[in-house]
Amino acid sequence: MSFTVAIVGRPNVGKSTLFNRLVGKKLALVDDTPGVTRDRRPGDAKLIDLRFRIIDTAGLEQSGPDTLQGRMWAQTEAAIDEADLSLFLVDAKGGLTPADETLAAMLRRRGKPVVLVANKSEARGSDGGFYDAFTLGLGEPCPISAEHGQGMLDLRDAIVAAIGEDRAYPPEDDVAETDIDLRPTFKDDGEDEEVETAYDETKPLRVAIVGRPNAGKSTLINRFLGEDRLLTGPEAGITRDSISVEWDWRGRTIKMFDTAGMRRKAKVQEKLEKLSVADALRAIRFAETVVIVFDATIPFEKQDLQIVDLVLREGRAAVLAFNKWDLVEDWQAVLADLREKTERLLPQARGIRAVPISGHTGYGLDRLMQAIIETDKTWNRRISTARLNRWLESQTVQHPPPAVSGRRLKLKYMTQVKARPPGFMISCTRPDALPESYVRYLINGLRNDFDLPGVPIRMHFRSGDNPYESKAKKRR
Repeated sequence: MSFTVAIVGRPNVGKSTLFNRLVGKKLALVDDTPGVTRDRRPGDAKLIDLRFRIIDTAGLEQSGPDTLQGRMWAQTEAAIDEADLSLFLVDAKGGLTPADETLAAMLRRRGKPVVLVANKSEARGSDGGFYDAFTLGLGEPCPISAEHGQGMLDLRDAIVAAIGEDRAYPPEDDVAETDIDLRPTFKDDGEDEEVETAYDETKPLRVAIVGRPNAGKSTLINRFLGEDRLLTGPEAGITRDSISVEWDWRGRTIKMFDTAGMRRKAKVQEKLEKLSVADALRAIRFAETVVIVFDATIPFEKQDLQIVDLVLREGRAAVLAFNKWDLVEDWQAVLADLREKTERLLPQARGIRAVPISGHTGYGLDRLMQAIIETDKTWNRRISTARLNRWLESQTVQHPPPAVSGRRLKLKYMTQVKARPPGFMISCTRPDALPESYVRYLINGLRNDFDLPGVPIRMHFRSGDNPYESKAKKRR
């Protein structure tokens, strides 16, 4: 992106609404409650013909640095320092407040370009607030309606005037003809045998961090990044939006999603918490690997097990992280207890990788990342049809399918139909009559014989086409 823009203002002036308008998606949570946004959220914005990076921030609330509001404002100041331009939103409908004047004075001291934006200008009686904005000393305000999309062309012109046309419209890089390989590729006709695809070690990896409130998810990501990128504190439920951050681990791009803590459904009553949980569920569906963070001091609560089951039902690759390991005294005894409980309480994820870590001290983070990579490899694994059919023959010889109503079930053919997660199809007679116990036998055999620990396995059955079925119906 050519330049970076930060959206700043006091609470409930429409910053997140404008952010969603510019990125073209409902990424940021929006509600009438002031102070919904807490962390700074980046995104790729498009405004008419402009392309730039935009950052949504928390509203200004004057408070001490040790309070939650003070830490939120520190995140906003970091976004202002990072950005090349600030969009200062004021509420034209509600008028100016002392917080607006304080923020305007702070922006003037920064010395960076500022575009004054009078939001909610479509409302009746907004003219007074629009003209009051001139008193802030930041130039002529740009009237817009972020909710209805009015005034976007004027906003584009104001941004170009503030940042300069050279920064707003950088020259595009010319692509040399030699960079494009136009030579046709041909497949070797001699390659008839199916080849199992290799795992791409350079592909970017999407990882979601989920868990109960106050399990240490944001602290863990901050430790990975080496900076206080996400808002943390002793209060439970600080994170509301699902915030994505990117960093490199051993030369590979990792995109991590910090999510809101998920409580039991019966306890989620407020609309804002419902929105946060829904945002966390979207992050799980978008991610490839999901790290479920447990509090090692109180692990395996009922909600922990439900979160793991949810991740597996969504078909994601899962890794367990037992956080706050620095608070555990008898490591060996606790580790043995956690291993026993993992095998007993999570039979649907047999062999799932679990790593003790400490987001506060950084203990075990390299092992956690290695477990994430290994689990993603397993999740992407493909097995050739020839190997699967040899395996199916040996399994049916060792343990034949049971006879149902006096008729033996026959498993004829097996192939892998998809990966991410691994999915298999078996052609058999009377698939509806195959007992669930025998399906579990096959799935457990796949895990053990093809090294597929801890990932969900999908098994589908279908009956072969009977060419004489239509003739039998005609005779009737």
